[in-house]
Amino acid sequence: MPRIAYFGPSGTFTEMALAELEAAGAFDGPVERIAAPSQGAALELIRSGEVEGAVVPVESSVDGSIAPTLDALATGTRLQIVAETELDVAFTILARPGVTIADVRTIAAYPVALAQVRLWLADRMPQAQSYTSASNAAAAEDVVRGHADAAVSTTLAGARLGLETLATGVADYDHAVTRFVLVTRPCPAPPPTGADRTSLVVLDLPKQPGALMRALDEFATRGVDLTFIESRPTRTGMGTYRFHLDCVGHIEDTAVAEALKALHRTAGQIRFLGSWPAGSPSGTPPPPDEPSAVWLADLKKGVADL
Repeated sequence: MPRIAYFGPSGTFTEMALAELEAAGAFDGPVERIAAPSQGAALELIRSGEVEGAVVPVESSVDGSIAPTLDALATGTRLQIVAETELDVAFTILARPGVTIADVRTIAAYPVALAQVRLWLADRMPQAQSYTSASNAAAAEDVVRGHADAAVSTTLAGARLGLETLATGVADYDHAVTRFVLVTRPCPAPPPTGADRTSLVVLDLPKQPGALMRALDEFATRGVDLTFIESRPTRTGMGTYRFHLDCVGHIEDTAVAEALKALHRTAGQIRFLGSWPAGSPSGTPPPPDEPSAVWLADLKKGVADL
């Protein structure tokens, strides 16, 4: 039975995402779930060999990318994303038995969760001061320990800890979605499906005028659609950044492969994070290679009419 880490403790949306991947057959059977206190800690368990993989959140449709996950993927030995899943996210307000919404003066919340319910809290619980917790499930545990009167959490965490639900379906924005990825040690990418995502990090862009524009142009000139671009500080000095890029397509697609090769030649150190089936395909697929390949083959054969 493979050991798979997840951003815990038990009761987080990440554990729910792991269950979704299990149900979808990502592991060819049941797994042993190993809770980790942070995204980085979950990924370090792979690097140390203690687990075969890890599930971590990578992007929220409301609050954008999950910076701790991006940073943990860009540093340390290379890991690879092999699958993803998306969850509709709405939160549950939990409290100890007998506590009402009017009683709540302090509320614990994971920062990403707080960003998605801030307006709801201001309207329904204006008297409550928010405090940061390590995760959605950890917020519920903070209530059990008496550190806060209520928590922005999940129904799963409430059931596990015996807390009462003060409100469900809490969200400032309808149809909020969070994307989670399954990460393993480096391996061959899953076969292309025609609806894939490829991710990489430009770790060391040359410090030259137009260097970023030239890097992005390697994709544009080949018709490869970039769907995600984000800079993250390297923490080695002011003004030094690494760039995370996602594009439509698979490393087996000729246009994507050519863009990656060109980027490797011109843009410094590149870290390939994987190609895998996209949960919600978006953007324009890369152009097919077959017509050009046939045309070139005919040229080489000396075909007269072209």
